[in-house]
Amino acid sequence: MKSESRIFVALDVNHIGHALKLVGQLKGQVAGFKVGLELIHSAGPGIVANLRTAGADRIFYDAKLHDIPKTVAGAVRAIARLGVEMVTVHAGGGSEMLKAACRAAQGETDGEKPANLKVIAVTLLTSIGGGSLRQELMVDYPVDDYVMNFAGMAQAAGCYGIVCSPLEVRRMRKELGPDICLITPGVRSVEAKAHDQVRTATAGEAMQNGASYVVVGRPITQADDPVVAAESINREIASALGSTGCNR
Repeated sequence: MKSESRIFVALDVNHIGHALKLVGQLKGQVAGFKVGLELIHSAGPGIVANLRTAGADRIFYDAKLHDIPKTVAGAVRAIARLGVEMVTVHAGGGSEMLKAACRAAQGETDGEKPANLKVIAVTLLTSIGGGSLRQELMVDYPVDDYVMNFAGMAQAAGCYGIVCSPLEVRRMRKELGPDICLITPGVRSVEAKAHDQVRTATAGEAMQNGASYVVVGRPITQADDPVVAAESINREIASALGSTGCNR
C-alpha cells in the first residue's frame, strides 16, 4: 500500500467479480476502498471478507445510517463485526443518534469490544446544492453554514471524522482543528467530468484545502487503465501537498 496515497477508491459497482478485479489492480496504489450500498446490496455483507482476501486492507463502509439511536447502534455493532475500518452515519439523525453510534463502535453499549471502528458523519450529499437545499429541503441557510452546524455537532458527539464536499473542507479544517479526519467525495481528476456531483473540485484542490482523504470513483474505476488513473491522481495530490507532508 502506498503510504503517501490519500485515495479511497469507491467500489460503486454491482458485481463482485468487478469489485475484486479493481482491488487486485489497485491494492498497491491507493489508501483503501469504499464499499457502498450498491455493492453491499448486490453481493451481500460477505463481500467485505472477499475484498479483504483480495488485498483490501482498509475498507470504508459508506452505509449512511440514519434511524433512531437504538437501531443505528445495533447496526453499528453488526457492521463492526465485518472488520471494516470506518462506517458512515447521517449527521441529520441528530446528536443522540451520533452519540449512540460512537458508543456502539467502541463497544460501550453491551460490553462487546469491536476492533476500533471509526464513525464518520455525513453532512450534506455532494449532489445537493444551494438551490435544492432551499427549494426542496426548505432549509433557508447557506450550504456551508448548514454543513458546519452538522460537522460541529458530529465532532461534539465523538465522531472520528466528517464527510464534506471539497468546497466546505477549508472552513471545516479551520474551525474544527487539525485532528478531525475530513473525507471529501465529489472529487475528480483535473481532466475528469463532474458527473452528477454539484459541489465538486479536483483531488489536489481538496487536499490543499485541508482534506485528510479523498474518495474517487469513476475517474479511476471507469478509466481505460485504473492503475494509471490512480497514479495520476496520487501525483496530483503529492504535488498539491508539496514537501510538507499530508493532512491526517
